[in-house]
Amino acid sequence: MPLLEGKVAIVTGAGRGVGRGHALELARQGAKVIVNDLGGEYDGTGDDNRPATEVVNEIKAMGGEAAANFDNVADFKGAENMINQAIETFGDLNILINNAGILRDRMTFNMEEAEWDAVVTVHGKGHFAPTKFACTYWRNKSKETGNPVHGRLIHTSSESGLFGNAGQPNYDFAKAGLISFSLCVAKEMVKYGVTSNAIAPRARTRMTEGTFGNIPKPEGFDAWDPDNVAPWVVYLCTEEAAHITGQCFVVTGGEVSLIEQHHVCNTINKGDRWTVEELVAKSAELFGDRATGAPARFPVSSGAAQ
Repeated sequence: MPLLEGKVAIVTGAGRGVGRGHALELARQGAKVIVNDLGGEYDGTGDDNRPATEVVNEIKAMGGEAAANFDNVADFKGAENMINQAIETFGDLNILINNAGILRDRMTFNMEEAEWDAVVTVHGKGHFAPTKFACTYWRNKSKETGNPVHGRLIHTSSESGLFGNAGQPNYDFAKAGLISFSLCVAKEMVKYGVTSNAIAPRARTRMTEGTFGNIPKPEGFDAWDPDNVAPWVVYLCTEEAAHITGQCFVVTGGEVSLIEQHHVCNTINKGDRWTVEELVAKSAELFGDRATGAPARFPVSSGAAQ
């Protein structure tokens, strides 16, 4: 029996790339899927309903159930409509995968206000708004039944958000915030049976190739195939992963890396207020043999950010 038989899922930005892979794998595991996508370009421009409709048709062709949604995830009314569509169409909501995003890359000293606002809005508000309405539904349902619900939230961060990437200050800001947001929601919703986790996918998409250039397809196993990300994400949506929440993972190819969140790695303590001169003399003890400069590349495995 499929692991998600009878469950209802929403995937935002599911018309292409990583989101499409999520939607198809959810359907293979028995979930009914709302495929959300505005159909725009990777920078957020344009409007084309075909990608979401095509994914819906793929799911139906394999015997699954799906419906398209074209709402703007960063609009409160649109986000609420998307949640309501899942409930009204399929009778429930169990899974929300926040995947939609855009890029407007530029160095900090060259970035325009509109470029900052567009990216932070789509990634920040575009994760918050659907999550708000999903959590409201799950909290009310849990209170009505007196039982925990099967609620799964996956938030799409990035290695750029984890480790920083020059030329993406707006994207890095938003993606880093999503990790803390996911942890916050995990703590808020645990008593209702809802898990919240973040992923940083590494895959060949319009966004990665727009940033890092063409990523060639090798013969044999293609570690950069965006469909490789879906199995771990769908696993997090199952009953078997009900104990996993508040975590962050880098997912690529056949590799899943658990990212340890912020923790104290060393401390210097005088027991009184420091002077600047004392810190000049003692600060090296705080860092030990750790590097104090920004790393040239991402420290997890090899490759580029989502």
